[in-house]
Amino acid sequence: MRYILLAYDVNEKRVSRVHKIVKEYLVWQQNSTFEGKITQSNLKQLIGRLKRVIDERKDSVVIYYFNSSAVFNKEVDGKVKWIVSNNLL
Repeated sequence: MRYILLAYDVNEKRVSRVHKIVKEYLVWQQNSTFEGKITQSNLKQLIGRLKRVIDERKDSVVIYYFNSSAVFNKEVDGKVKWIVSNNLL
């Protein structure tokens, strides 16, 4: 299982579809940013589903991979929307 941070910048017509797909796998943090633990098979499935929705000439999805949630520090200034539990997924 890997810990990832995913951010996307997609055309307005596709934002809600992309948001709904990613929300099935990760925890929504802020606007177009999600994070959480995900298995390799679910990550493959997520990427495949996103590729069918986005226009790769105009949209972008960026995924940052971490070996675990313990290898980085996270600082939030302002309101914390969601806390990612180690028990997710």
